[in-house]
Amino acid sequence: MNVHELIELAVTNKASDLHLNVTSPPTLRIYGNLVPIQGIPLLTAKDIQEAFEEVATAEKRRDFAASHDIDFYYSIAGLARCRINVMQQRNTLSMSVRIIPFKIPTIEDLNLPPVIRDLILKPTGLILITGPTGSGKSSTIAAMINYLNENLERNIITIEDPIEYVHTNNKCLISQRNLGEDTASFDNALIHALRHDPDVIVVGEMREMTTMITAIRAAETGHLVLGTLHTSDASQTVNRIIDMFPASQHDQVRSELAQILTAVVCQTLIPRADGQGRVPACEIMIVNNAVRNTIREGRIHQLYSLIQVSSKEGMQTLNQALSALISSGTISEDQAFVISNMLEELKTMRHSYHPT
Repeated sequence: MNVHELIELAVTNKASDLHLNVTSPPTLRIYGNLVPIQGIPLLTAKDIQEAFEEVATAEKRRDFAASHDIDFYYSIAGLARCRINVMQQRNTLSMSVRIIPFKIPTIEDLNLPPVIRDLILKPTGLILITGPTGSGKSSTIAAMINYLNENLERNIITIEDPIEYVHTNNKCLISQRNLGEDTASFDNALIHALRHDPDVIVVGEMREMTTMITAIRAAETGHLVLGTLHTSDASQTVNRIIDMFPASQHDQVRSELAQILTAVVCQTLIPRADGQGRVPACEIMIVNNAVRNTIREGRIHQLYSLIQVSSKEGMQTLNQALSALISSGTISEDQAFVISNMLEELKTMRHSYHPT
């Protein structure tokens, strides 16, 4: 099979990724699990070199020869858009192909909590979507932008590394910038985005203090800013932002963050009980006056308790989300126990659960 045929097989089997490694068969990641493709011989170094040459331009091959790592895009008309990463390992090539559907998922497609719709319609503030690599952060942001594009007129600028879902203007004007090709850095792109009359700015990842400073300033000056972080809960997210700055600035950062933070959505993907895909479990913190005061006063450890008792405002802890998914039969209790970061609390919740 050539690369086109393997990608077509990945799309048919609803795989998120295709992996090509020496001495292994081509392997798909389906609903989080690695599944070798049957009936294909183990790949050789020559097989993967030829696959790379099939999808990479001469310029990309030269770039790879210089660095031994490369990310680039590859599209197959009418089938899929792919993000390809190639690296050298043990003097051979390893290729990973992320399958990006042409169709942008909706909030309903992703089974996200309904409050997500309310958040993206906010006129200003900072919304953070967090979670580990592969937890669906990019898909969630794409669904939020898609919903906004269908409902309000906004000028949206995204800064991504790399661009995954490609948006088409509907009610919104959407400009998408690819790090490395359209702009040199998140910081530079964010500064220039502010001069482009935006209503909404999406920053693919807030890695550095300078990016965070500019994002905070953008939110303070009346923009809605969306960004991602690799954090697992709301308290950790707030602490991560504060810890980006020198200790002498922590009081000021807490005060500014309390003022502009709108919500933190921390998500993880869990296999469905019926085996038909994965579903997100989300911790959601929406910044109300109590949360704002808690952040400003540095009582970050108390945020969890505030989230626990604020379900009427759309908030939920991860354990509350997991318990609801178990109760609905969407996920198994065993899977939830693996995911929970406060296992004893979840076990107690399940033990005391009595369906009506």
